[in-house]
Amino acid sequence: MGTTTFHKDTWELYKGMEMSKQLTAGETLVKLGKEHPEIVALCADLGKPTRLWDFGKEFPERFFNFGLAEKNMVTAAAGLASTGKTPFIATYASFLGVLAAENIRTAIAYPNLNVRLIGTHTGIAMGFYGTSHHATEDISITRAMANMTVISPADGAALSELIEESVKTYEGPIYFRISRGREEPVYRKEASEVQNKIGQANILRDGTNLTIIACGIEVNEALKAADQLSEEGLSVRVIDMHTIKPMDDEAVYNAAKETGAILTVEEHNVQGGLGSAVAEILMESGINCKFKRHGFHDEYALIGKPYYLYQHYKLNGEGISEVSKEFLNE
Repeated sequence: MGTTTFHKDTWELYKGMEMSKQLTAGETLVKLGKEHPEIVALCADLGKPTRLWDFGKEFPERFFNFGLAEKNMVTAAAGLASTGKTPFIATYASFLGVLAAENIRTAIAYPNLNVRLIGTHTGIAMGFYGTSHHATEDISITRAMANMTVISPADGAALSELIEESVKTYEGPIYFRISRGREEPVYRKEASEVQNKIGQANILRDGTNLTIIACGIEVNEALKAADQLSEEGLSVRVIDMHTIKPMDDEAVYNAAKETGAILTVEEHNVQGGLGSAVAEILMESGINCKFKRHGFHDEYALIGKPYYLYQHYKLNGEGISEVSKEFLNE
């Protein structure tokens, strides 16, 4: 029998399961773990792909691997939190925010416990793995839970700042959703003048014709779209709405009043996601503003390479630019 040769795309598929070192809670937790002995970490056989293993190597006695038992892991985290620990859980978002939703609701959100849930490989980042591994409902599920804070950082630098704040100053459960970190960074740790704070949106680009409100990896794509639209004479404001709950209402009000048109962008079902959250604020405010949600429209994504899927669903910079122009011309 001859030696098996992996096609380059196949190798990239399997190698891509592991998160980039630039987008990981592991390094941040190692630093915080030295100052906060109450921090513990739990994984479900995915310590390496989620890079939570970085913490496990430094603090093996504070690292727990539950195997493929996400619901048990969530319940155990609740128990640890009830004794004064601050548990950090990390696994694929499809297995955390979707599969283990009932346990999160009853064991963590209901008693308002200090647990940090990190759903990784969000949206369609898992590409070929299909619907079972795609996470396009987790925002709507978790933001409907009382007491739960929902955060979707744009990159690793933002994630690091928000995790640090959550440990030092924030009480109650938090659901973080992050992709794989294979994308270009929005914030650079050394150079960024913008500080990410829970509940506070970041205006990354100002404009007068349109506001694009995005979260997660779509923030970077929104910036690309703004650049393209600028070349065509359109002035576009770009807002990183990393905290989806509680949302920065003032940022939405100001965008509506000052630009008159808002487009939300997310790699998530528009029903119940970022777009729905913004729509709720707009409707209750009574502000007259043109509005459109862009993402998945009550559908499950196709299976394929992530970069193809982002292009197909117009969730890349070029696609968002196209959707923006169509929206403004409606």
